[in-house]
Amino acid sequence: MQYYGISDIGKKRKENQDKIFLPDENEEIKFFVLADGMGGAKAGSVASTTAVEYVKAYLKDNLNDILLDRDNVEVFMRKAIIKANNYVYEKSKTSKDYSGMGTTLIVVIVYRNKICIGHIGDSRVYRIRKNIIRQLTKDHSYVQALVDNGTITKEEAVDHPQRNVLLKVVGCEKNEEPDILTKGFLKDDYLLICTDGLTNMMDAREIYDLILENKNNVKLACQKLVKESNERGGYDNISVILISND
Repeated sequence: MQYYGISDIGKKRKENQDKIFLPDENEEIKFFVLADGMGGAKAGSVASTTAVEYVKAYLKDNLNDILLDRDNVEVFMRKAIIKANNYVYEKSKTSKDYSGMGTTLIVVIVYRNKICIGHIGDSRVYRIRKNIIRQLTKDHSYVQALVDNGTITKEEAVDHPQRNVLLKVVGCEKNEEPDILTKGFLKDDYLLICTDGLTNMMDAREIYDLILENKNNVKLACQKLVKESNERGGYDNISVILISND
């Protein structure tokens, strides 16, 4: 398995409020974390960093239990995200500068040719298998809710003026339930974890084409995704993690 990640400030923002974590290569069970913070001043960065660091510490502390009980990976995932949400929420109460801060959060655990995904917000996970790219996560956004109830189409959602309005984020409410799902991760599959700094600049087909053009070099693929997003405006921070199951 090969993997690489980049978090880039983009062209318009004064601060990078995204945060990513990649595991050491020698870890038997690997987990990846990505967060896109929001909030005034430095609060967004505090929220994303706090969430990622909490999840990282929780999963590392429980890694032996996960190794012994891999059938309950989803249980560990749910606990990690719920506890991280509560921790960020409580931290937001400690300073007026942190009031209302929040973050998207995606956690991916890779094990036994499977992936367990936990997420809150509109950061995304895509899987490429053969000739298909598929979004595995569903955005917790107002626009996605409109698509789900048939008010607008997927095509109309792309440029909807309220597409950045989120219905669920880490840290804004005391109790927040993540979406948890387990999928296969087979030989030659690719997994992309990313913030909306990428997906607001490139559609899924464009992302697919660029990754496949550089499929033997995950680092170069990540670099080109970020470069292309910046060349199209770079209106937000851009974070990508690409995993190849060789």
